[in-house]
Amino acid sequence: MKFTSVWILGVSLLVFPASGVRAQNASAGEPTLLADLLTEAEKNNPQIHAARHGWQSAKQIPAQLATLPDPQVVLQQMNVGSPRPFAGYTNSDFAYFGVGFSQDLPYPGKLRLRGEIAEKDADATQQKVESVRRAVLAAVKMTYFQLGYLAKRQKILDEDGQLLQQVEQASESRYRSGLGNQQDVLQAQLERTKLLREINMNQLEQGKMQAALKNLLNRSQASADIETAEISESTPAYNFDQLLAEAKANNPDLAGMQKMVERQGLQVDLAKKDFYPDFNVQGMWQRTDPSQYRAYYQFTVGMRIPIYRSRRQRPELAQAESERDRAKSEYEMQSQQTAFQLRQQFLGAAKSTELLKIYREGLIPQARAELQAGMAAYQSNRQDFQALLASFLDVLKLDEEYWQTLSEHETALAQMEEVTGVTLR
Repeated sequence: MKFTSVWILGVSLLVFPASGVRAQNASAGEPTLLADLLTEAEKNNPQIHAARHGWQSAKQIPAQLATLPDPQVVLQQMNVGSPRPFAGYTNSDFAYFGVGFSQDLPYPGKLRLRGEIAEKDADATQQKVESVRRAVLAAVKMTYFQLGYLAKRQKILDEDGQLLQQVEQASESRYRSGLGNQQDVLQAQLERTKLLREINMNQLEQGKMQAALKNLLNRSQASADIETAEISESTPAYNFDQLLAEAKANNPDLAGMQKMVERQGLQVDLAKKDFYPDFNVQGMWQRTDPSQYRAYYQFTVGMRIPIYRSRRQRPELAQAESERDRAKSEYEMQSQQTAFQLRQQFLGAAKSTELLKIYREGLIPQARAELQAGMAAYQSNRQDFQALLASFLDVLKLDEEYWQTLSEHETALAQMEEVTGVTLR
């Protein structure tokens, strides 16, 4: 930013270039469409990748838990009178060699329930992937709209810098003709300096938003800045009841919590199964001196008896039932929270639509007409400088508020898209 200083009646004043203040970091490239950035984020965002890998990992668990424990194989060898392995049968009639196996058998239904519980966990993890994906895409949209607003605000500040220069020139002209005073000139210069501050702050916000967007896209922070297209108003073709129905049917957070309710129900069933015994089967083949004795065959069935029910099984069942009830309450809470958030976003989008119309058809044209009339009145000595300056500040403020409201409107739609999964633009 370059400016020079001149002296009027011994007072140093800042003089800005007639072309207006321009952002130093403005991008000269073609605007990037939001749809292209969404595709890039879904492809490259590491948070989405991490969630998908977590789901792929969770899918491997059900088969493991639904499978019987590995069997055990036992080798036995007994000598009498000699510690040397396999000393032979000649030392004693009691020497033998044996091969056996054992297998744990949980009570029927336990393995199936454990596998189904793990499947519910995997299903909940899958919903988490969708939740993360939507959150990242919503963040890309909101950052894009904020960048679009800041870019438009930069243009507004540039254009109003030129407009303010006209006000300054009018004050200087009146001062030279003896109709105005030095305070008016100084006030105009002060407003120009304030405008420079606003431009610098706007550039800072643009830099922060650029960094945030590159982070979401997994781009290098040293890469070129992203030029956004101008924001336009979207009109969704859904009413609130339709959006709420879509949210209940498609919201991944609700779906994930529903899976957890089902999981905890299965956990209750598994806790009830723990009141029944588990089994163990064993088989053994033994070989003594084959010239004198035949082989021995042994088969054994063992049983684990749950005799400490009051201290183990009943507390386990009570815990599972409490966890099931907690999951149901959390699902209901999330359902209410989703409806509440959706209602807020819907009302915000509806009210911002009305505000945009008021700005577009009323406030902004009226403020500009007032400024033009005030400029003419000031130049003909029919209005004071403070009234003219107030008219200019009204134009600047209303222009900025319009584009900020438009950004907030599109942001509300992006948040509703995240909740419902439908496209609203």
